[in-house]
Amino acid sequence: MTESVKVWSLHLGVLALVFAAQYVLPPYHATNLARIMVLAVFAMGYNIAFGYTGLLSLGHALFFAAGFYGMGLPIGLLDWAPVPALILGLIAGGVLAGLVGVLALRTAGVSFMIVTLMFAQAGYLTLLYLNTWTGGDEGFVVDRAARVIAGNDLSLDGTRFVAAFGLFAAAMVGCLWLVRSPFGRVMVAMRENEERSRMLGYDPFRIKLIALVLSGIYAGAAGAAYGLLFGYVGASFATIQYSILPMLYVLLGGAGTVLGPFLGAVLMFYLVDITSGYTDAYLFVVGAALVGLVLFAPRGILGNLRERFAPWLP
Repeated sequence: MTESVKVWSLHLGVLALVFAAQYVLPPYHATNLARIMVLAVFAMGYNIAFGYTGLLSLGHALFFAAGFYGMGLPIGLLDWAPVPALILGLIAGGVLAGLVGVLALRTAGVSFMIVTLMFAQAGYLTLLYLNTWTGGDEGFVVDRAARVIAGNDLSLDGTRFVAAFGLFAAAMVGCLWLVRSPFGRVMVAMRENEERSRMLGYDPFRIKLIALVLSGIYAGAAGAAYGLLFGYVGASFATIQYSILPMLYVLLGGAGTVLGPFLGAVLMFYLVDITSGYTDAYLFVVGAALVGLVLFAPRGILGNLRERFAPWLP
């Protein structure tokens, strides 16, 4: 079996299992899985920037919120249809990532991380200041009537799951194609040795900016879909917590692997969900798990699996 056949068989097989899960899981867990799939798309976007290009960002909540409000405000204030609003949210994430990247990519390393964090905090404070329109921390509800696409009510569990799966499948296939393309190889080269890539004729600023814009598109699409599928838009999703979450998902599942963000999102979501039912100190458990990860599997679960048993894993 060729490497390409193994790669596509694995990923399409995972998609088939995820789709089939809706028929065997109870409603509570099916709804959770829909939420996880959307958050996994967010983490896939972060993985494009961090896992494949080496851009350690703490500002991705800004791009998620851009998609969130890029979808929610046109529906809430201008009575837009959901599909154009979704597209606007996706575009908003990419455009904002490009604008931030033009400035932030003048720095590198820890400085880049701090600059992106500052932009994200500025965005969050702006949403609070404009609370007349944004709703601030309280946010606003997206009317159920505005969540119907081609007669399909996205507020219903089954329809919501299928819509979340469609986004997740498109994002995974797109990410897999990207990282196996010549441009994806250049992103990895930029992560591994920027100076050598420059000597080969590649422009680091341009490559990193494109990667950041693609990352922002993924984050914007996830934000727009999250607001539409779950019927709520609020500034709380622009806090630093939502910049840290995708990083944790990627680190846990395996940075620089296509399936890593999804695996990390599943494990982290249920780690919090289960432990919070037993103790208010569930963040301590999460922290302990992350310390164990750093000590025993520093490349993440799939990263270590690739290193030891499956070098073909993208």
